[in-house]
Amino acid sequence: MTTGLPRTGVGVDVHAYDPDPAPGAVLHLAGLAWPGERPLAGHSDADVAAHAAADALLSAAGIGDLGQHFGTAEPRWAGAAGVVLLGEAARRVREAGFEIGNVAVQVIGNRPRLGPRRAEAEAALSGACGAPVSVTATTTDGLGLTGRGEGVAAIATALVVER
Repeated sequence: MTTGLPRTGVGVDVHAYDPDPAPGAVLHLAGLAWPGERPLAGHSDADVAAHAAADALLSAAGIGDLGQHFGTAEPRWAGAAGVVLLGEAARRVREAGFEIGNVAVQVIGNRPRLGPRRAEAEAALSGACGAPVSVTATTTDGLGLTGRGEGVAAIATALVVER
């Protein structure tokens, strides 16, 4: 492998809405709490944006994927905040000898409307991984699980450079 060249990684995460949320449960997305929105179901907080970003970082560094590092078989990650997983993924990427250039995340779903809180989401995710993170959002025009309002997905790309 040639050192110093940029490497890219892709991460994807999808979670269904929780069919039976606990009283007071809140949606967590892009490092933010979204009171009044249906929460997603998952082993951790089900923050698809943070999870996709973490997966992209791990992939770019060639050190595995989200499930390998933070899988459901690991009880210590149960209920963990997505920003905690993202921060830990970034730490592991740096420990493996890489610097993080940036991460781009696209959230796919009908709700919540991300635009009004985009800057806040970018700040939360950037702070978690210690590198610039951009966040965009789209819908699928009524197609698929996100279009039917069954859940939310996210796709991320990450750029890292070996030291």
